[in-house]
Amino acid sequence: MTEMRYTTLGRTGLDVSRLCLGCMNFGSEQPWMMNDRDASVDLVHEALDAGINFLDTANVYSTGESEEIVGEAVASANRDDLVLATKVYGDMREAPNGGGLSRKHIIDQCEASLDRLGVDYVDLYQLHRWDENTPIEETLAALSYLVESGRVRYIGASTMSAYRLTKALYTSDVEDCSRFVCIQPEYSAVARHEEENMLHVAEGEGLGVIPWSPLAGGFLTGKYEREADPADGTRGAASESVRSYFTDENWAVLDAIRTVADEEDATPAQVALAWLLHQETVTAPIIGPKTSEQLDDDLGALDVSLTEEQVLRIAAPKQPRYPES
Repeated sequence: MTEMRYTTLGRTGLDVSRLCLGCMNFGSEQPWMMNDRDASVDLVHEALDAGINFLDTANVYSTGESEEIVGEAVASANRDDLVLATKVYGDMREAPNGGGLSRKHIIDQCEASLDRLGVDYVDLYQLHRWDENTPIEETLAALSYLVESGRVRYIGASTMSAYRLTKALYTSDVEDCSRFVCIQPEYSAVARHEEENMLHVAEGEGLGVIPWSPLAGGFLTGKYEREADPADGTRGAASESVRSYFTDENWAVLDAIRTVADEEDATPAQVALAWLLHQETVTAPIIGPKTSEQLDDDLGALDVSLTEEQVLRIAAPKQPRYPES
């Protein structure tokens, strides 16, 4: 049985599991989601039993449904053992102040997330995107208020440019506001643009890195083939973003991953996750299993130790650049 490993989140003293359970699949907004509340709750319990203590969701995932499911799942768990993360920015209703990063929306949505999760505080509250219409000073002041009032323990950021991330960190220092402790970028063996963007800042500023889509929407599991259309019911069939990975360069990366998987008696998904875990900046990839089998397979990545040559071989077909196109 795989033994869970733990690390600290950035320069904090917060211990998190080396794999983070992503909860975007918990809900019914899209056909590729689990669409089964009981099965979702059971899967969270299995992850907790396996030693995962780090769960990531967002208010916009199925318009709050994901948070409700997570809240139901962790209700019987020891709150002190959990690291619960959620996000704010997206539109929760079609109305003025229904989205964005204003003080009003941030505080209102934090309260709503706490209600849906059934907890008194969240461990990590993250900006889902950058808000061009709200001064970063207002956003950081609102986040600092949430930290000072005990509703939030740490704050972080998701996708944005390195300039904006650096501006936010500088503003926090100048204005004496709470500071981001981590970032959540898209990062995988076929999505490496952040190596030329936010990851430079993360390394220099001591930020934790919790990559989303570490398996590129399932592309790196090896379930898709060059000459075949994605099977009905898969994310590849439903999502253009997944099919955007179907390039010659990315197929070459997958070929390398499959070869290494054969060498290590592992699955392509395990090797793809292990490749991320070998990156010094990465804290915990956010996995998104929908079945017990997928969860077990993801956990097996912790037992895969790659050589430096294998890591470089997987990286070789890609030339990181930002923006990606």
